[in-house]
Amino acid sequence: MTNTGIPKPFKTPSPPVIGKVSHHSIELCWETEENEPRSGPPERWTSFSVEEMDLKSHTYGTIYVGYSNQHTVQGLDPSTAYKFRLRFTRPTGESLYSPCVSVSTTREPVSGMSLHRAVNMNDEEEMTRVLQSGSVIVNVHDKLGFTPLMVAAQKGFARIVHQLVEHGADVNMKNGSGRDSLMLACFSGHLDIVKYLRKFGASWKSQDMGGCTPLHWAADGGHLAVIAYMIQDKCELDIRDGVSQWTPLMRVSAVSGNPSVASLLIRAGADVNARDKDGKTPLMIAVLNNHEELVQLLLDSGADHDVKNEFGSGAAEMAKAFGRENIINLLERKKSTDHELE
Repeated sequence: MTNTGIPKPFKTPSPPVIGKVSHHSIELCWETEENEPRSGPPERWTSFSVEEMDLKSHTYGTIYVGYSNQHTVQGLDPSTAYKFRLRFTRPTGESLYSPCVSVSTTREPVSGMSLHRAVNMNDEEEMTRVLQSGSVIVNVHDKLGFTPLMVAAQKGFARIVHQLVEHGADVNMKNGSGRDSLMLACFSGHLDIVKYLRKFGASWKSQDMGGCTPLHWAADGGHLAVIAYMIQDKCELDIRDGVSQWTPLMRVSAVSGNPSVASLLIRAGADVNARDKDGKTPLMIAVLNNHEELVQLLLDSGADHDVKNEFGSGAAEMAKAFGRENIINLLERKKSTDHELE
């Protein structure tokens, strides 16, 4: 409205002016109509709408409606093009659109999150860009306490592992549970990465918070090629964890019951009659966990079925206590065979 009360002709609005632009926001501002009164109720004012174009459908959606002459669009993607236009609406309902304006957000600032994102996506080029920026520590932890090297070792991204080590990644750094990159690679079965980490100082004697070593984790993972390499590389077969005093063979008896893993360990010289802190042997642990095939393998490999734990119970008593009929039969047949051979 002019001072005479006669509506001023509505001219095409100018497109919004681009203000501050970041990797996640764009500031837009615009001129209001000259001499427009800003007194009285807002219903008598010209309102402004900011509309954003969907670049796929080429349709517009309203993202702001109000009486201000500026608006900051938030939550945008980095390095992305956007298009906006204005809509001026007078109190009479008359409205007009401005031409659209195009603007792109900036590239996301380099951060630890950038490095982890690149590693998770196996993006060597982006990872190199982040590392060469000099503003990110190569051993930065993610929210789960993993370093980029741990993530790459677990996922099997060998080239990423090589580049991270070349940029100074610590092969012996541990996460919150005490696991290091070697343990993660052993559990996941990435033999090439296991060999590479060993070459750069990763240790077979490293222990997590529960005292488990890389061989314990390899046994859990069940990857025979990794275990065979560890044996060849003189990894200690009967190394014990820090909680139950379990050897890797005991770990197999307790967790997977994998006879192939157990057989590989036994052939390499693992002690089938080792005792844990409660006096249990691999055979007893296999019985308690109902690993029937492993029980047979242990019996065939010289496991002593007569030995008792600290509480006076042996494999047979444990099998009977849990009603494991098949295992009871195995133990009785073994006992009968032994008597015949005497």
